[in-house]
Amino acid sequence: MTALLTTEPLRLGGALLLSGGWLALTFNMWRAHRNGAAVDTRDADWLVVHASQTGSAEHLARRSAELLATGGLAARAVCISALDRARLAAATRILFVASTYGEGDAPDTAARFAGLLATSGVDLAHLHYAVLALGDKNYANYCGFGRALDAWLAQQGATRLFGRIDVDRGDAHALAEWQHHVGRLAGTIDAPDWDAPAYGDWRIVARTLENPGSAGAPLYRIALRPAEGPLPAWEAGDLAQVGPPDDPGHPREYSIASVPDEGRLELLVRLQRREDGSLGSASGWLCARAGDTDLVHLRLRAHERFRLGANAGRPLIAIGNGSGLAGLRGLLKARICAGRHDNWLLFGERNQIHDFLLRDELQDWRDSGRLAHLDLAFSRDQAARRYVQDVLRDEAARLREWVERGAAIYVCGSLQGMAGGVHEALQAILGAPLLDALASEGRYRRDVY
Repeated sequence: MTALLTTEPLRLGGALLLSGGWLALTFNMWRAHRNGAAVDTRDADWLVVHASQTGSAEHLARRSAELLATGGLAARAVCISALDRARLAAATRILFVASTYGEGDAPDTAARFAGLLATSGVDLAHLHYAVLALGDKNYANYCGFGRALDAWLAQQGATRLFGRIDVDRGDAHALAEWQHHVGRLAGTIDAPDWDAPAYGDWRIVARTLENPGSAGAPLYRIALRPAEGPLPAWEAGDLAQVGPPDDPGHPREYSIASVPDEGRLELLVRLQRREDGSLGSASGWLCARAGDTDLVHLRLRAHERFRLGANAGRPLIAIGNGSGLAGLRGLLKARICAGRHDNWLLFGERNQIHDFLLRDELQDWRDSGRLAHLDLAFSRDQAARRYVQDVLRDEAARLREWVERGAAIYVCGSLQGMAGGVHEALQAILGAPLLDALASEGRYRRDVY
């Protein structure tokens, strides 16, 4: 490469111009990120700060701000990405609604703020606060980020309005306790309960094994329709919550793989088995036990952070693996239906012969130009393991070009391995400041689990 460039000065000059343009773009986006982080809090008595990954914390923060407003308080729900030392110094009352991601990690929106948690010497003696920590007791570091946030605020001298409330997988009793405390702060105790939407009755109308012969667990494409009435509305990126009959109090969430125009709701579900060999509650029900006359209890949940939203008019880079293709397929289908063909899918699985999910459809989209690029990584088809992040590094020049054109990056799939590897590859290719700026702008979004 070096010898080639030294013998071709015109190509070298062009490369320098491109590099200069790329550096300028990086600086401008970083500056926009810094400017965009500012939030005017002068007209708000209360801030309700959400650190959200799938949208639950953001929804609860907005409900909390609305409840405060019923008492005549000026309250504003804001993302934690907008909170820095200056905003903390200016605020006197903050309610935090903090999700924990994976094994105690901060959500993507809190990546910048999480750096503050490793520091001390921030004087918060003026601040009164409370923390609602969302988590899942199946993880060892239950509510880890919310607990760390609460401890750090207290260490900096802030005063608790009331004790931290930990919520295990949306537990209604814990949420009612939080609502009660916020209602008392607002001076009202008769606000209606924040009831979750009721489950509807659905039936499975089609179920197809997508990876016969795979070395991995079976993965099914499942189509459902309401048992009665019309198909409800949803947006690409949204989630379906399924209440398994033997464990209805702990619904499982699945990315929706279809759009309403297709006339049915589709999921990609991996059949899970417990250590004793028994089938998982929700996946076993959907993939094996439920027949076409059985009722599936299901409700839809908006996933604002993974919807296209303001990115609908941008080129889309979709990256994922395994059942994560469900969420990406929904986004791609929505864009194709809207006439947008500037789509690039990078997808990884085990073996091409068994695990090329939705093969015919994806190849048809590519061949017809509805997918501008389809890049695949099958990790076990060669001696050296090859993953989707390796393909991303191979296509670094194209990635930079697409981002410079304004592309948005959506990642869906496994948190362990894929998501971390992709994030590291994106940082190496784009640089951490630019990737942070993309996240702040909503142009880098992840739905990983």
